[in-house]
Amino acid sequence: MRPFLISAFLLCLVAAASITATPGDTVKSIPLPSGYTQGLAYDGKFLWSADRRSDLFYKFDPADGKRLDSFPAPGYAITGITFDGKWLWAVDAEAGQLFAVDPNTRLVERTLAGPVSQPGGLAWDGKYLWIADAGDAKLHQIDPNDGTTIISIPAPTKNPGPLAYDGRYLWVADRTRDEIYMVTTDRGDVLITFSSPGKYSAGLAIDSKNLWVADYQSDRCYQLVVDDGVPFWQKDKKVENIEYVHQVTNFGPDTMTSLQVYIAVPQNLNSQTLLGDVQFTPKPVEFIADKWGQKIARFEFANLAAGQASSVTMNVKAELQRVRYFVFPAKVGKLADIPAEIRKQYLVDDVKFQFTSPVIQDAVKAAVGSETNPYWIGRKIFNYINEKLFYERVGGWNTAPTVLQRGNGSCSEYSFVYIAMCRAAGLPARYVGSVVVRGDDACWDDVFHRWVEIYLPNYGWIPVDPSGGDQPTPQGQAAGFGNLDNRFLITTCSGGGSEYLDWNYNAHERWVSKGKCKISVENFAEWTPGEKQK
Repeated sequence: MRPFLISAFLLCLVAAASITATPGDTVKSIPLPSGYTQGLAYDGKFLWSADRRSDLFYKFDPADGKRLDSFPAPGYAITGITFDGKWLWAVDAEAGQLFAVDPNTRLVERTLAGPVSQPGGLAWDGKYLWIADAGDAKLHQIDPNDGTTIISIPAPTKNPGPLAYDGRYLWVADRTRDEIYMVTTDRGDVLITFSSPGKYSAGLAIDSKNLWVADYQSDRCYQLVVDDGVPFWQKDKKVENIEYVHQVTNFGPDTMTSLQVYIAVPQNLNSQTLLGDVQFTPKPVEFIADKWGQKIARFEFANLAAGQASSVTMNVKAELQRVRYFVFPAKVGKLADIPAEIRKQYLVDDVKFQFTSPVIQDAVKAAVGSETNPYWIGRKIFNYINEKLFYERVGGWNTAPTVLQRGNGSCSEYSFVYIAMCRAAGLPARYVGSVVVRGDDACWDDVFHRWVEIYLPNYGWIPVDPSGGDQPTPQGQAAGFGNLDNRFLITTCSGGGSEYLDWNYNAHERWVSKGKCKISVENFAEWTPGEKQK
C-alpha cells in the first residue's frame, strides 16, 4: 500500500485524516487460474475469467484464487465477460458475436451479432449490457434480447478495455495508460481515476464493496479499495528551487518618483511544502495581508531616473507533489451546508465577474438547470465552459460576460467565467495563481497559470482548471477537475480584486512618475531541480 501523507495547509485545500490506504490501493492479490486472462466477472460469490489460449472459462475463489471449475468458452477470441445474475455473457472479437452461457448447464442460451468492430470489455447494469468499442473510442449500452444499441457515450480514452458496473457508475480500464476510470452512464464524464495495479489490465469486476482487476502481465487478480473516506492522495514528490524575479525599468526620459512592488508569498499547501523560509532580495519593507488573507511582501523604490531599474528576487525551495481528489458526488453535502463565512466571502460579485449580467445568468440556467448537488453544479458549469470556449491568449483580462460572448480566452479569463457562473449558481469559488514548470524540471517560465477552487461541503476546497481541462477526451477533461500536478508553485489565493495585487497573481506594482516615462515590467521564474533535505 502507498503511505498516505498529510501536509499542513493554510489557505486553499481540504484537510484529511491519517489513514493507511487510499482509493485505488490494493487490498490483496490472488493468482489468476490461467496465464492468458481476458475478461473478469463476479457472480455474487465467485470470480470468473476467460483465457485466450485455452479458450476456457474459469471459476475461482476470490479468497485465495483456488480454481473451482472450468469449461469451454463459446468462442476463440474472448475479450470481455460479465454476469447478469443468471447467465455468463462473453464477447468474441474474432467472430464478432455475443454469447450468453448458463454456467450451470454450460449451454449457450443466446447468440447476438456484436455491434462494434473492435469489442473490448463487457458489463451488466441490471437491465442492459455495456460494451467497450476500441475502434470508435465509445461505450455502448445494448439490449441483451436483440443487440440493439440503446445509447452510446464517449469512452474515457481512445483505448477503452475492461468494463464493470457498480450499480451507479461504469468502471473502465485503459491498459496503455495504466489507469482505471469511474464514469457516468449519461455522457461519460470521468469522476474518479485510479492507477492500475499492474501493467496490463485485462478484466474488471465489482463485488459488494471493492473493485477487482485481472492483470494479464502479472497473472494476478487485485482487489482494490474504492472508497474508504480518504479525500485525496499525494505522490510523485520532487524538490525544486524557484527564483522569481520582478523588474521595473524606466526608459525615461523623465523620472519615476515612487514605486511600490507587491510579491505574493507562497505558503504550505497539500501540493507543496516549503523547505525553509522564503528569501527576498532586497528585504521587503513589510509583510502585509490583503482582504482575502493573501500574504504579501511589500517593497519601496524612489526616484528611478531614465535608464534605471528596480529588481526584486524571491527564492523558494519547495517539495512539490501531485494531488488527486476522490470526490463521490453522493457524499457531497448541500449548498446550505457550506459555512456561512465561506458563502459570505466567496459569493460576492466583482468587476471581472459581473454575474448579474444576463449573459452569465442565461449561461447558468443552460448549464445547471434544476441541479442542486454542489458537485454537479460545478461539473456542469465546467462542461458548459469547455463546450463554449476555446483557449487563446488574445490580450487583456476581459470580464466574464465579454469572454463568454467572445468564445475564447486565456487561463485567467476561463477562471473569471467559471467563478462568475459558480457564484451565480450559489457555489463558492476563488482562484489560485502559480509559476509553472515548462517541460523539463530545469526551465524558465514567464507565462504562469491561474485556475479555480470550488468549495464542496464534506470535502472543502477542490481545484478546478477550466482551461487545462478543455480537452477532447473525458480523461483529459477530468484531469482538470479535482487534480493538481507537481509542476506548480502556488503563490496566490484570492477571491477577486485585491487592494495590493489588483487582479494580478504572483506580483503587482504601482508607480508615480513625473513627466514622460516609458515603463517596462518583467516577471519571470527560473526552476532548478533540488535535492530533498534530510
